[in-house]
Parts: sequence; C-alpha cells; structure tokens
Amino acid sequence: MAKVLPIKIYPCPVLRQKARELKTEELQSQEIKQLILNMEATMKARDGIGLAAPQVGQSLRIIVISTQDGTIALVNPKILRKSWKKEILEEGCLSLPNIFGMVKRPQTIKLIAFNKDGKKVKFEAVGYFARVIQHEIDHLDGVLFIDKTNDITQGQKELDRLKSLPLGDYEY
Repeated sequence: MAKVLPIKIYPCPVLRQKARELKTEELQSQEIKQLILNMEATMKARDGIGLAAPQVGQSLRIIVISTQDGTIALVNPKILRKSWKKEILEEGCLSLPNIFGMVKRPQTIKLIAFNKDGKKVKFEAVGYFARVIQHEIDHLDGVLFIDKTNDITQGQKELDRLKSLPLGDYEY
C-alpha cells in the first residue's frame, strides 16, 4: 500500500546533492517499487505534476510525472539531446511552496531511462511534458528552478525568508 511522504523544503541539504544512480539489480527491488508507489501517492496528494526522489529525502535518480495517460516513473533518466528552440514559462516546485518564476528551457528533449518495470525506454518529449522532465532531472543534479531564473513572479518574500534559514531538514 502506498503512503504519502513528507516533502523536503529548501534549504534542506538533500535538495542540493547529486542523486546516485540505481544499479541494475536495484531496479526491480521491492524497496524501489514501494518508493515509486509512495512518490506517486505523494505527488497526487500534493497536487504536483512531477516529483523527484530527493524531494522525499531519497538521494536516488528516480522521478515520477503525471501525464494524460497516468503516472510514469523514470529511473536513471539521461537527456541525450535538447532542441535549440527554447521557451520561457513560469515554474513552481513542491519544495519551494508558493514561489514561482520564469524559466527558459529547450522545447524538445530526447531521453533514455528505465521504467518502473526495469525496462529501458527511449523517447522524445515535447512542450510542457519536456519541461516537467527537465525540471525533475534538475532535482537529481541538486539544481532548483530558482537557480535558473532571475524573474521570480510570485513569492519573493518567502524565497528571501527560506534563503535566510540555516541548512536543516525542513519538510511538510
């Protein structure tokens, strides 16, 4: 049974770590399958469209994304190619509640990953779907959307407050 996990909030140190890749033998482990189920439940409970394992305190290269066809999990995702054409859109993040900013990202990406069944998948993502994947992969590298914007559209005072906090294990 899936459970909703606490979300780590900036400046929690796990959000700034480069997450570790899973080994082949870990892909099908019960622990990883359960983590993915818990991440899906957590994302849905918090009305998110994407969630990375570091956001629930696990420094592992796993992301889950909500799509029109349901939730997908991507393990050890790697972007193989990014389009030259870029788009600037507003982004937010469950680990930076009520803070939004404009971020420029490639419109199309090609990537490779393992799905929740441990099978290798390779596909192209376009538009908003590509943006969400890039945002979540950034989390796996310890990068937050606030690192990629100088145009905070909402929540600047809250961001300033969070930046003034000492490093610690903040969550909700």
